[in-house]
Amino acid sequence: MFSRTTSYNSSMLPSPRVLLSIDYEPWFALTRRYDALPGPRQRRKLDGGFSLHALDPILDMLGEAKASIYLVGEIADWYPEIPQRITAHGHELGLHCQVHRPLVETAELEKDLCASQGWREAHGVRGYRAPMIGIREEAYPLLKRHGFDYSSSIYAPAGTLLKKDGVWELPVSTLSMFGSPQDLRAPREFSTGLLLGGEVPYGSSFMIGLLSDSVLRILERQLKAGYSPVIILHPYELARPEGFLRRLWPDVASHPLLFPFTLTKSNFLKKLLRAFPVSPLATYLDEALALQEAAHV
Repeated sequence: MFSRTTSYNSSMLPSPRVLLSIDYEPWFALTRRYDALPGPRQRRKLDGGFSLHALDPILDMLGEAKASIYLVGEIADWYPEIPQRITAHGHELGLHCQVHRPLVETAELEKDLCASQGWREAHGVRGYRAPMIGIREEAYPLLKRHGFDYSSSIYAPAGTLLKKDGVWELPVSTLSMFGSPQDLRAPREFSTGLLLGGEVPYGSSFMIGLLSDSVLRILERQLKAGYSPVIILHPYELARPEGFLRRLWPDVASHPLLFPFTLTKSNFLKKLLRAFPVSPLATYLDEALALQEAAHV
């Protein structure tokens, strides 16, 4: 097991880079108001083509850089060309969920994984990112049975690489103010408890929206220390849906903590790509495991 909470030789970790991920979801996934829509036809109509039309501008922004793109599976059902274009451009394709909603209950997660099985197997999906970074320990054996190599579904300091029931966990990055946390069991979501424990979840697009320049400085320090931080962005933060703020205003007014997710982050992404090397999470994991294996030969 690699972890910042146990001793390891830092030379065994791959060269530092930003592990760039995009949770590719419909624009309305930001609010829980639409979780109960009765069927895919209504959700596709509400999406209004955004998921399809946002992809090319985002791929253009990424240029030659490669990222992990965790896809909401019903988008693959609506637009089969989307997963094909993601992989054709050399990006890693992962699963975010089949239908976006909280999936902390094991039975609900099982149904969701079964629903996504066809397109996942067709595209060789290896990684999972839980909606809202919400996962329980009981989920890892289930992910293993469904063929996943890794998850990125908790928050923890950069440099953490854990194996849970046969599935590697590459957490979304936090900055720990009070030393390395000792308890890395799931759930470790963006919560008051996480903040009170002295962890700043700078890998969240919430923090990127509030303090983008500060996040860039943290990334620079983390890379100099030899770590490879994991960060999250969303498609509606990079390519704006039509009437986005107008349609979400009631939700933001009643839940002000949604506001940072409504801010555009395309300039942040451009600055990041100019300043730092990036790679998909699976690439980093493969390099880390190869280094570990070589060290034991």
